[in-house]
Amino acid sequence: MTAPPASRQSALDRLTANAPFLARLAEINPDDVARFLDEGTDAALARVAPPAPGDDIMRGLRQWRGRIALLLALGDLSGEHDVAATTRHLTAFADAACDAALAAAFAERVPDEAPRGLAVIALGKLGSYELNYSSDIDPILIFDPATLPRRSRDDPDEAAVRIARRMVEILSARTADGHVLRVDLRLRPHPEVTPIVLPESTAISYYESQALAWEQAAFIRSRASAGDRALGERFLAAIQPFIWRRSLDFRQLREIGAMSDRIRDHFAQGQALGPGYDLKRGRGGIREIEFFAQVHQLIYGGRDPSLRVPATVDALAALARAGRVASDVAERLTGHYAVLRRIEHRLQMVEDQQTHSLPVQPVALDGVARLDGLADGAALLAALEPVVADVGAVYDRLVAERAAPGGLPRDDGELAAALAAAGFDPPDAALRTIAEWRSGKLRALRSPAALEALETALPELVGALGAAPDPDATLRRFDTLVSGLPSAINFFHLLAAQPALARVATRILSLAPTLADALAARVELIEGLIDKRAFEAPMDKDGLLAEWAPGLAGLDYERLLDRVRDRVGERRFAYGVQLIAGSADPLVAARGYADLAEAALQVLADATVAEFVAAHGRVPDSELVVLALGRLGGRALTHASDLDLIYLFTGDHLAESDGPRPLGATTYYNRLAQRVTAALSVPTAAGKLYDVDTRLRPQGAQGPLVVTVDSFERYQREEAWTWEHMALLRARPVYGSDAARAAVERVVAEVLARPHDPGDVARDAAGMRDKIAAHKPPAGSLDIKGGPGGLVDLEFAMQVAQLAGGRCHDPRIGEALACLTAAGLAPEGIGAAHDLLARMLVMLRLTAPAGEPPAAAARQLVASACGEPGWPQLLAAHDAARQEVADWWASIRPPQQEKQG
Repeated sequence: MTAPPASRQSALDRLTANAPFLARLAEINPDDVARFLDEGTDAALARVAPPAPGDDIMRGLRQWRGRIALLLALGDLSGEHDVAATTRHLTAFADAACDAALAAAFAERVPDEAPRGLAVIALGKLGSYELNYSSDIDPILIFDPATLPRRSRDDPDEAAVRIARRMVEILSARTADGHVLRVDLRLRPHPEVTPIVLPESTAISYYESQALAWEQAAFIRSRASAGDRALGERFLAAIQPFIWRRSLDFRQLREIGAMSDRIRDHFAQGQALGPGYDLKRGRGGIREIEFFAQVHQLIYGGRDPSLRVPATVDALAALARAGRVASDVAERLTGHYAVLRRIEHRLQMVEDQQTHSLPVQPVALDGVARLDGLADGAALLAALEPVVADVGAVYDRLVAERAAPGGLPRDDGELAAALAAAGFDPPDAALRTIAEWRSGKLRALRSPAALEALETALPELVGALGAAPDPDATLRRFDTLVSGLPSAINFFHLLAAQPALARVATRILSLAPTLADALAARVELIEGLIDKRAFEAPMDKDGLLAEWAPGLAGLDYERLLDRVRDRVGERRFAYGVQLIAGSADPLVAARGYADLAEAALQVLADATVAEFVAAHGRVPDSELVVLALGRLGGRALTHASDLDLIYLFTGDHLAESDGPRPLGATTYYNRLAQRVTAALSVPTAAGKLYDVDTRLRPQGAQGPLVVTVDSFERYQREEAWTWEHMALLRARPVYGSDAARAAVERVVAEVLARPHDPGDVARDAAGMRDKIAAHKPPAGSLDIKGGPGGLVDLEFAMQVAQLAGGRCHDPRIGEALACLTAAGLAPEGIGAAHDLLARMLVMLRLTAPAGEPPAAAARQLVASACGEPGWPQLLAAHDAARQEVADWWASIRPPQQEKQG
């Protein structure tokens, strides 16, 4: 089919506007675009040839893949290819790419031999000719030791592994030209211990005697797709009795039931149609259509060879012809499958990501809709609504037609089927872990009551873990968590009673190492999430103090320290969960973190002062004042920020306290401040609260911990370095009476208002920035604070502008930048640059605390929280923001002077 020229142009326009990955390919391949516009998809595809023998195989395959991807997308978007044609073309390309990579691997190893003796067995969508636009391939590799060419000294097994490994590298290694195919070899038998390619006889023996139910289901969609096809077809013929069993016993029916039960156990936001809906796993999604067909094939295919077809649409048609499925149901599901797969392709076209979930952000959702030719995201959801509803209803009837098994199976085969359907693919590692739990070897699971609680929670827990981006890795983290518990009874009862918490826990373990560590240290943190207030907007300090007051009243000092740690830990954990759930703006959370720390400081300082007064009395007309600097002063903490504090006291430093054990004022407040610091930072049974940094005090670590307000003022006026005045720009009194805090605020304001020579300020700031760069290099490639154009550069530039300009002395960076911009002292875009970097900092402290990019599963989360549709766009915005900051800092700091020899 050839579309009208207007349809082709529309496809190109939508692609260019809404799919950055394809837009880049269009720029790289203008001749292909022109040929498509003039002659159509098939004519353009006919001119795209694979790399010739002798070409650079790595580059040639990647360029070939890019051209194919571009033209197939244009053919799809223009209507010249339907979904079936698109997926068959994609599958044909994958087959040819595997053949080319395998041939190259053979040529490198045994250049004078023809490729033979190694076969690629395709499973999944590759096996059913239904490959996604951006999909993994899931092959099993087998070889024949008798026919595999090899060097004279090579062992056949070693030669096969080397050739297979090179083939995988050619396909999946990411180079400057991208990749060809992501290759997942974990569907082979016992992948954790077996080589990546198996002898034919070993593989046949395994499937005849040891294979699990999920593997039977996987081989419904299998074929010899590349390499030595005769070998592959011989292997598949040998294991047909394993795949298609003539008699279906009760055990197998229960295995099928367990798989269907697990199919809907996924994150809540991916179940219901709307932003974030998972087209593959959600209720009424692609997997339910596929599983509907596969269940009927498993039940009836052993006796009816006509049902043994791999493609879902073909299977539905065969089932209808055989009278196993109503014709109208098969016809409707076939149409729905095409719609869901088409939109799935639109998602994957945007940035070549293997995603199945509709975007949460309205702008991104609108972009997917427009790529499909719809007006906006609302129109897309409206088009999907009847499709999803009908698929869900058909699937509900399938589930209702059988007796659902109770709990999680104990039989290894049944359990493996349930785990596979839940998302553990393959389920071997999960099988071992659950077996260890059930054995009672773990301290937390030794009692009958604990094991009973485990069984109660397991069905929901396995569903939640299996729905994680990396189920096995998440299960390992969960196992570590359970291993550290003294008892798991309450924990598992909680998960059973509150199923949503199991999903929250797995999301934390999957996406947020910082929160996972906190949960491992204090598993009871998750209990705080039962309270709906945990998901409300952060409270300010006064609200927190009012909420805590009843529970803290009357406690002795040690119990109060523990209780405050409990309250802060729960609230801080909840703020992190809100960020991981995508329900909070990181800038709002940063303010919440700061208010939480300030409330904790208020309670603990009050209690410490009271304890100290009981022993030493009070210093007349004097009190402790705490001045916050840095991120606490600016009311913008991250999850793990230190507290930068300066301790001061009012009154006469020569005075003495009036208690039973009097102390001179200086000694009194230095000891009191030490105890306040300990109250904030020393670990107790409830854990640690905050690290406290007091090095910004007058004379730094060499000076006394506490000085009088008068001494502080004198030091700042007469002795302080420029960088100390810069630090004061983030100063905010956070503890003390209203009068005392007002007195300190006056001192800070007057010091900052004094004239500062712009040249001196810039030179001093540049020198200090260079020292910081030399002694504290960036922690990683995504150290948002360090490195050129990071938040440290931004604050230095801002503080020089504030001091030199004598204005905009607000400790909150956002407000200060807005003031500077309005006064013409800062570039117009600097506020937006700060907000992006600040949001990234907050999110990365949870998802990638080491300064490197977060795990792949967390990248979309971080991007969405920062207002970007995807990770590549976030990186681009990040680079632009850093350039904005770097340019501003470069315009402020004086040119570096060459060192004299």
